[in-house]
Amino acid sequence: MQRYHTPLDLVRMRAPERPVAIARPDAVAVAARWFQDNFKGDVFYAVKANPSPWVIETLAANGVTSFDVASIPEIELVAQHAPGSRMAFMHPVKSRAAIAAAYFDHGVRTFALDTHEELAKILAATGDAKDLNLIVRLGVSADGAAYSLSGKFGVDPHQAPALLLAARRATQDLMGVSFHVGSQCMRPTAFQAAMTQASRALVRAGVFADVVDVGGGFPSVYPGMVPPALADYADSIERGFAEMMVHETTELWCEPGRALVAEGSSILTKVELRKGDALYLNDGSYGSLFDAAHTKWPFPVKLLRKDEDGAIEVEGPLKPFRFYGPTCDSIDHMPGPFWLPEDVREGDYVEIGMMGAYGVAMNTRFNGFGDAETVAVEDAPMASMFGLARRSIPLPRQESQNVVKLSRARGKKRRRK
Repeated sequence: MQRYHTPLDLVRMRAPERPVAIARPDAVAVAARWFQDNFKGDVFYAVKANPSPWVIETLAANGVTSFDVASIPEIELVAQHAPGSRMAFMHPVKSRAAIAAAYFDHGVRTFALDTHEELAKILAATGDAKDLNLIVRLGVSADGAAYSLSGKFGVDPHQAPALLLAARRATQDLMGVSFHVGSQCMRPTAFQAAMTQASRALVRAGVFADVVDVGGGFPSVYPGMVPPALADYADSIERGFAEMMVHETTELWCEPGRALVAEGSSILTKVELRKGDALYLNDGSYGSLFDAAHTKWPFPVKLLRKDEDGAIEVEGPLKPFRFYGPTCDSIDHMPGPFWLPEDVREGDYVEIGMMGAYGVAMNTRFNGFGDAETVAVEDAPMASMFGLARRSIPLPRQESQNVVKLSRARGKKRRRK
């Protein structure tokens, strides 16, 4: 990757025509070290959040050498860019061919499941192997999460004991439980509550777990969403683990995705046209802005402009804008509002921040668009849970004319709930 000091230097030197994924490896490295220093267990990176090779390599170089994978391509990606790493196949539904390839070709021994049928499939595809680590995914409450992930996977509490007992009998190695409290969890005690549910299931089954995997859900900072400090989540998990009915050698795992990589990337887009409060960009919902379109996810923005003296970050009175992507599909629309200086014009650049999680991972090539290059920068992200930048992203207060001064927007503090 080419490296620049800031995205502004990129605009000044090159004025790119295509969308650019702005990588901040230093931010990912800091997050990786925080989890190792503060989470009292094993950290498995959820590759789905951002499968970029530079992310895998940065995490491995900074001590995160365990990976939560969901497919053979993800397994191959990790094997190529972090050779020798430990992998856990944590998708609860897998094909027989994928299970066999993971076990026999790549040495994967950890598999998740949430049904008796999946357990039977894993055993058959591995030749009734006894060296499996079988992790039973439990359905738990997702209260407090921005995205609930409880509808598709997770065994019902009433059916969990029988499945836990079957998994315990099926392996001579590790048997464990996992769950997911939901993506962007805003309530640390949700982890503790889920661990209580898991403990009850284990007691009813009459088995001990060798692994308690608290999954993902660790949050990042976005406009209007300022989570508690990550230390509060680590403390809640530690308390929950201490209260569980487990033995002294039980391992504690987690699967962070968003929290490790959200700060590690942004997207630089170009304004192709302005129609009133609508900006037509060269990236959109079929590219890196899926969440901004389909779930109305808020992201912070900056306006950059190339001029005769080089390039500047534009400041001034703010106005709410909506975005349209480059495809011919009318649902390629990001409603926002995205607050930018009111004099946005064609040819300007909009840097959309905190896109490291589920940004480039969702990219398609629909209509021939979506071909983004990647460059590295050295400046800080727009916000940070790890002390690299402020922990809040101020939201402008809509006044009578929907305009506020930039200095006021930057100075406003948002109270933590």
